[in-house]
Amino acid sequence: MRIQTFSIIAGSEACNARCPFCVSKMTPPLGVELKEPDVNWRNFDIACKLAKQSDVTTAMFTGKGEPTLFPAQITKYMEQMQKYDFPLIEMQTNGIKLAEESENYKEHLQTWHRLGMTTIAISIVHYLPEPNRKVYLPYRTEYINLPKLISGLHGHGFSVRLTCIAANMYIDSAKKVENLVSFTQMHKVEQLTITPVNKPEHPEHQEAWDWTNAHHLTEDQLNEIKDYLQEKASLL
Repeated sequence: MRIQTFSIIAGSEACNARCPFCVSKMTPPLGVELKEPDVNWRNFDIACKLAKQSDVTTAMFTGKGEPTLFPAQITKYMEQMQKYDFPLIEMQTNGIKLAEESENYKEHLQTWHRLGMTTIAISIVHYLPEPNRKVYLPYRTEYINLPKLISGLHGHGFSVRLTCIAANMYIDSAKKVENLVSFTQMHKVEQLTITPVNKPEHPEHQEAWDWTNAHHLTEDQLNEIKDYLQEKASLL
């Protein structure tokens, strides 16, 4: 069975993280505002119908900002999606709100799980707190308690995926990938993805482009990681 994904761009460019490689900085605004946008539900239904007709198996909530800043909107989307019965529904998040306001988000998480959300994917750049803090929360002294967040999401019945952006001086070697895998196993994380940081050919935001240019993996680093995965991993 081919697993195909239907991406739902939820929320706006508003975000509580400060990622130096932020996609919203490096791409045109495309009319996305810093507030919860109005949704054309007729077009959303058309998109869902097309996705189902194309045998899409997974619906993914993502965005140019942070989806959890507008939790009520996520619920509206999921309620509207009920009749399409997607087998897998996921959400990509930096996890900050879910970690720091766990009591406020408890009811939202319960509702999303009841409506069919299966997986919450948390963006990271490392298995250690400090590198993650430097990238996501440079304006603070501490990063979120990632192990506690993972445990809490498991407690609500979700599967967890760690989506790691591999970058020079962060996850940039086979040994660090091995350590990252050990971290996911220790905390019973169900899925892990590793994606090299990329930069657009024509940047919209010079500072973000400069960071990605300085931290993209060298060919040697990338080949070392690929060789490690070919030796240690199993192709699905």
